[in-house]
Amino acid sequence: MTLHFRLGLCGLALAAAAGLGEGQARGQGTTTLLDDIVAISSGERAKERARDSTRLGPIHGSRESGFPRIAGVDEPRLGDRLPSARPLDTLQAFSRQTDVSSPRDRQSPIRTPALPERVQSQVPLYGPIQRPAAEDEGPQDGLTLEQAIAMLARANPDLAVKYQEIPKADADILTAGLWGNPLVFAAADGVPYGDKYSPRRPGSNTYSVSFVQPFDVNGKIRARTRLAKANKQVLCAQYQDAVRLEAEGLHAAYVDVLAARTTLHYLRTSVANFESLLKTTQDRVKKGAASEAELDTALIQRETTVNALDEAETRLRQSKRTLVVLIGIPASEADRVEPRGTIHDRAPVAPPAEQLVGMALSNRPDLAATRLGVRSAAANAELQRRERFPDVFALATPYAFDANNGDPGAKAATSWGAGIFATIPIANRNQGNIRRADRNVMQTQLEVSGLERQVAAEVENATLEYRSSRAAVERIEGLILPRAEHRQENLRRLYTEGQENLDVYLNAQRDYNEVVRQYRDALIRHRRAMLSLNTAVGLRILP
Repeated sequence: MTLHFRLGLCGLALAAAAGLGEGQARGQGTTTLLDDIVAISSGERAKERARDSTRLGPIHGSRESGFPRIAGVDEPRLGDRLPSARPLDTLQAFSRQTDVSSPRDRQSPIRTPALPERVQSQVPLYGPIQRPAAEDEGPQDGLTLEQAIAMLARANPDLAVKYQEIPKADADILTAGLWGNPLVFAAADGVPYGDKYSPRRPGSNTYSVSFVQPFDVNGKIRARTRLAKANKQVLCAQYQDAVRLEAEGLHAAYVDVLAARTTLHYLRTSVANFESLLKTTQDRVKKGAASEAELDTALIQRETTVNALDEAETRLRQSKRTLVVLIGIPASEADRVEPRGTIHDRAPVAPPAEQLVGMALSNRPDLAATRLGVRSAAANAELQRRERFPDVFALATPYAFDANNGDPGAKAATSWGAGIFATIPIANRNQGNIRRADRNVMQTQLEVSGLERQVAAEVENATLEYRSSRAAVERIEGLILPRAEHRQENLRRLYTEGQENLDVYLNAQRDYNEVVRQYRDALIRHRRAMLSLNTAVGLRILP
């Protein structure tokens, strides 16, 4: 129902409510006041509808918001996914990934990172690869993972963009609590065509000044403010979830650096041990116990190992550059950054899956954002109910001047007027918007239920990966690696004593290399599983 039609329904009430001057000015004053109401109220309602489109619609437009969708806001959901939906095999694929890739390839806003494909390990097949006596954990004042996460929150450009939604939400709260401005309307009525009225054609010029003030009599402003505050809480939770997902990409980059450094340390130890093997081969050739072909083979293997060492150094420098870009350090300073950490698991065993699921349901920010979205949707439903009754307009014409041109001998008259304008909600009681808002509450509640199941599945899946990778590391350390080292050392001794030829030893060395590679990959897989479990739970339960 249009505003002019509503005004027509309330015309009689306005005429009765308006207190006017005496005589001829009374009738013309009524008409003038009604005309003023029609003109002024029409513009005021149009202005209010424009405000509602920014406050009651999507709190942030899709073109300007850093988040794809605010939980609880009444928007179409067809084709939309839950905030953190991802396949259940993502964590396994993530734990198997060992290469260094761009953070843009790892993640997208709000949703989980896209995973790069696995590449072939750079540990050579031949050459005496040895585990160092102690792992290089970096300098004591090196960059820890906790420090890197803090720097990420301060320096990441995507997070900086999303953070601006919070001050914008404060501005929305301010806007929602503002009252409508009073309107001032000056009018000149009954102005004749020509110079003036005459006794044969009587008339009167009337000049008036009117004020119109809208009043919120049923708490729409308070309801809008509650809705804006609820939306801010949703945005704060969504920002925390954005930090969580960005940190997942940082975890991958950080482990890439540790893995590259571990591989480099392995190869440096291998090159040092290979020099000893090459010297032994040269001594055997001089004694005639070995052929020149064996010396050539040893030289080839040493150079192959040196090439792998050079490649590992390059990979470490590249992985450092990927890391520093995420935390806001110039790439030119990447070589000066030395992380402080290890790929070994030195933490107590994680709690059981049931306890971890409970922790995730209480702490996951994406789940908290969706739950807060239910409150936001309910606040919007309450606002739509209050919108059944539009604002009441108080009208005042403190001064109206009647020139009395129809009677030149009469004095000019002055008058005043007042009235109240209110819409009678007979046909349009905002029924459609109320029903839509109620359905939006139900949709958001369904989203909460679905996301709770998704979070539980992610945590259970991450727990399975964590326990599987931990068991694999323990199995290799306790059984496979000691036997492989014993066999390799025994054949090395036999070769040094001249009881075996070089080919037999190199074949044994190849088998040992494969075990070392499996051990290194198992350590990296388990380290990734630890950090993925943190991401799935939403807390740092493991270092």
